[in-house]
Amino acid sequence: MIKVQTEDFDVNHEYHRLAAKSEAGAIVTFVGLVRDLNLAQTVTALHLEHYPEMTEKSLRRIVQQAKQRWQLIDVSLIHRVGTLTVNQQIVFVGVSSRHRGDAFAACEFIMDHLKTEAPFWKKEHTDSGETWLDANEKDLQAAKRWR
Repeated sequence: MIKVQTEDFDVNHEYHRLAAKSEAGAIVTFVGLVRDLNLAQTVTALHLEHYPEMTEKSLRRIVQQAKQRWQLIDVSLIHRVGTLTVNQQIVFVGVSSRHRGDAFAACEFIMDHLKTEAPFWKKEHTDSGETWLDANEKDLQAAKRWR
């Protein structure tokens, strides 16, 4: 399941959806939140924009690559758009598989590629103004290690 939405998501609901398949022996989840500090600036909000068709195609490709690399039962990927304030949920990635290694690796792979390949435009609102963000070097290096 892949969703891009403005509404918040319920982590408990998403976990139980993944756990409903009896063959699952492992579920790994990740939830990303809006941080209060970035690049030594106090963050007040994060605004995310996207082009729906391009974004959905990119997210499907990332999930498909993970399914080709690891033996996965199910994947849940939810990414929010719009204006989010500090500590609000931005992204949920949940992966179920028979074994924990596949689930951990796939979850991390999806997040690493989501941060560097998915076409979301992020504008950070800080005490000193607004700034459009690019993928940072740390995220780029994390994605490279999967090649």
